[in-house]
Amino acid sequence: MAAIRDQLLAAVNGIFGDYLVRSHNGLAIDCGFFVDSKPLQAERSAWAAAYPNATGRVAVLVHGLMATERNWQRPAAPAPGAETSAALPREDFGTRLAADHGYTPLYVRYNTGQPIADSGAQFASLLDDLCAMYPVPITELLLIGHSMGGLVIRAACYQGNHEGAAWLNIPTRAVYIGTPHRGAPFERLGRVTVNVLTAINDPVTRAIASVANLRSAGIQDLGDADLRHEDRARRRPMIQLRDGQHPVPLLPHLQHLLVAGTISDKAWLTALFGDSIVPLSSARYDGGVEPNQVVTITGIGHSVMLRDDRVYRVIVSWLHHASSAPSQEVG
Repeated sequence: MAAIRDQLLAAVNGIFGDYLVRSHNGLAIDCGFFVDSKPLQAERSAWAAAYPNATGRVAVLVHGLMATERNWQRPAAPAPGAETSAALPREDFGTRLAADHGYTPLYVRYNTGQPIADSGAQFASLLDDLCAMYPVPITELLLIGHSMGGLVIRAACYQGNHEGAAWLNIPTRAVYIGTPHRGAPFERLGRVTVNVLTAINDPVTRAIASVANLRSAGIQDLGDADLRHEDRARRRPMIQLRDGQHPVPLLPHLQHLLVAGTISDKAWLTALFGDSIVPLSSARYDGGVEPNQVVTITGIGHSVMLRDDRVYRVIVSWLHHASSAPSQEVG
């Protein structure tokens, strides 16, 4: 029941999260680290109790739109001959990185309906808390974001770099899974559609436009991958991407891995739909990164990328060979 409640609350925040914040509504999700679906308090004793076996290698997982940290999870495979059970422990990229490579996984939950710039600033503040509260010195920081979560990581890096954040002095790697680095055409199309409906002198079409325009700031930010408030302020109703080059580049002193997906190996389907939500050119950040920073996986949809074995294997391979990993396609 708690899982269903959390998922419904995440959906409400994704659609109306900015309004919930403006109206000081108690349903608004506060950005924070969550342990066993409960927020982790910013106190040393709470951190020590939550992570008694903390290691210096830390992986932070950031979910996407209308999601929670639970969305990373999948049922663990039963032992050979054992019966499948709903009570089996659940695993995700974080728990697998812990078991296989000694990372301590941390999970973020945030309000996906508020501006991405605000989520990024809050996440940057969380990483400040991490440096201050973590039980042992951090030797490596691995940031993993799915979809919007990748943009939140980028916004946090921009904010942290601007403020000289201490966590950016830690050797840091960032993984972006199905992230719309060059925006989401479906949202830009929706923006144009709303503008057209508003211009029609008919009360019904204008009413439809008014309802459609209630979609949250976070959703609207996906159109051009707006990471700063100044980007949002110059938004225009157009289908084409506003900027040929994103005004907020990836930080050059971090190591970056972009994982893109395609639902088909057919070129025309790939060109039209990418992973069904994010076009391939957007997920690959075409022209914005070096080829060895990108991996494309065929036959995978957007919503399952954060739980897929192939994605996990790509991340692990990159962690071992980050300095020389070639661009590749995975079937």
